[in-house]
Amino acid sequence: MREALFCLLRGMRLLRNLIMTNFCTLFDSSYLSRGLALYRSLIATREDFRLYVFCFDDTTYDVLRRLKLDRIVLVRLADFESPELRRVKPGRTTGEYCWTCTSHTIRYALDAFSLPEITYLDADLYFYAPPSVLLEEFDRSGASVLITPHRYTRRYDISWRSGIYCVQFITFRADGRGLRALDWWREQCLDWCYARIEKGKFGDQKYLDDCPTRFAGVHVLEHLWCGLAPWNVEQDDIVREGGQFQGRERSTGRKFDVVFFHFHNVRFLTNGYIDLGDYHLRPSVKRSLFQPYVASLEQAASDIHGIDATIDPHGARPPAGSALQSALRLRRRLMKNYLRYDEFKGL
Repeated sequence: MREALFCLLRGMRLLRNLIMTNFCTLFDSSYLSRGLALYRSLIATREDFRLYVFCFDDTTYDVLRRLKLDRIVLVRLADFESPELRRVKPGRTTGEYCWTCTSHTIRYALDAFSLPEITYLDADLYFYAPPSVLLEEFDRSGASVLITPHRYTRRYDISWRSGIYCVQFITFRADGRGLRALDWWREQCLDWCYARIEKGKFGDQKYLDDCPTRFAGVHVLEHLWCGLAPWNVEQDDIVREGGQFQGRERSTGRKFDVVFFHFHNVRFLTNGYIDLGDYHLRPSVKRSLFQPYVASLEQAASDIHGIDATIDPHGARPPAGSALQSALRLRRRLMKNYLRYDEFKGL
């Protein structure tokens, strides 16, 4: 029934106008501020959407329920976890288990809520334009699965390890082709999903490398700004025109609206520092993108503390104490990627 509906609507070219866009994400209380910032960024784009949040602890569920966010549907971990997931959980770290669960959250949402399609979003994304811009390209492709490339710059290209494609924004339709690919991915992640390289595998992400050739109906997103991130932003110039962020690819001069940025590895530390990671980021990028994003996280944290002041919604952690990590922090300090909060605001 759902597949027939999709064919009808696609033929009428009314899909995006008639059906609310469905997203899902997952996080625990250490990512609460990021998850709330993601939601608010979607609201700001005026996208008509529903966000299914898989709450990986009771604190996340309770806080979001009390915030009464009308476009969010909450799913408890206890309601979502299957016996198969609980079986592999003890042998995986928190991060590895989240990776394991990503494909399962997608299938659960499609089935439990009878959805025709859903797009999974990493919780540390932030939107600047309606994501329907990307999904309209998906509609035109006639595909059943949408994946996004990393678009690594040359010096940061680790596709051999982390994969050609990024799980960050991935769409599956509840038709034969979409479910065939999704169920294969779910089974692979149940069998093996770890934060190490082993026999051509890494986490849940490296499995996507051959999906365009393994399965029919897989579309690789072509929009240049589908996944702006620290690993590719240095090849672009970012400007704000008419209230909208625009990117210009330096090699071609092509311009596009920035749809979202993936704020990978932005970390708050218990010593009062903010760590932006090991990527070289131009000062203009830090000012135009990172400073407003961190301000949105701080606003989210303030609202969360209005519900429960004991929560650390940023998941702040102490600086690692090894000699290697100390040396890496010094390097990031010189790059102005490891700064006290007041220094960061003054960039």
